Amino acid sequence: MQKLFPKVNLYIVVSITGVVLAVLLLLFFFLYQRHEQAIPKPKAVYPKPLTLADNALEAKAAVVYDPTTGKILYSKNAEVTMPLASLTKLMTAQVVLSSIPSNTLITLSKKDVSVEGDAGDWNLKAGDTMTLGNIIKLGLGASSNHAMSAAAAALGAGYIDDLNKTAGELGLSHTYFLNSTGLDLNTDTSGAYGSASDVAHLAATFMHDYPSYFELSTQQSVTVSVSAGNVNRQVTAGATALPILDIPGLIGAKTGYTDLAGGNLVAAFDGDINHPLIAVVLGSSEEGRFADIRTLITAVRAAQE
Repeated sequence: MQKLFPKVNLYIVVSITGVVLAVLLLLFFFLYQRHEQAIPKPKAVYPKPLTLADNALEAKAAVVYDPTTGKILYSKNAEVTMPLASLTKLMTAQVVLSSIPSNTLITLSKKDVSVEGDAGDWNLKAGDTMTLGNIIKLGLGASSNHAMSAAAAALGAGYIDDLNKTAGELGLSHTYFLNSTGLDLNTDTSGAYGSASDVAHLAATFMHDYPSYFELSTQQSVTVSVSAGNVNRQVTAGATALPILDIPGLIGAKTGYTDLAGGNLVAAFDGDINHPLIAVVLGSSEEGRFADIRTLITAVRAAQE
């Protein structure tokens, strides 16, 4: 019996040693994992910049801007001052909404309806009264010149100074306004000027400050209540951004077109969840602006894959 004790003791020693080694091994792996987790891993660059062929866009100027990081993802003559056409209405809406309550009633004057009209103006006439909110909806969604002229007039005679003052406060160094709609003043002078970069920053500001109005531009049509005397009616106008409303993740858009400007378009879209991006094209054609925006959005999303 006594001869068995050394064997038993040896067995115990070996067992304890195995347990200790197993514990040490587990501790090693635990510390190794903690060490690996502590080492900062390089973050993926998002969103990634993109490159396009020189002839990929019809537009003379373009930009893709990330308002979250402040980065420019694509640039083509983005700092060149060009006619804005109806992109001007983003600034008019920005200034008016910051100065006048949206439920204020505004009546269109003969002067308001005397400016050149488009499809968004065909059912409007002098004496029509709407809330400011509805006027802005028509001005942005259907690009109504009559509505936006009335909105600007509500600011008073110095509204042009208000637009240009706000442009300066926002740091839009290439932007200045001569009217509230962007309509050409004559064959040589546009109603407003700015750069693609400035438009992107303006759109980012408006989207941040008045998201509900900007997002309304993705609807296929705009319907508002209008009164004239004792008669109330509904006015409906089609969206000018209709050709791109099928783009997935589109947040908002504003069109512009005049003889001097050509085709302009700004669009905000989801680059990722809660990460909007803004694309701008200036100096394209009436139809080419929509194709150009599609090209930019498609290229941005492809660059992230």
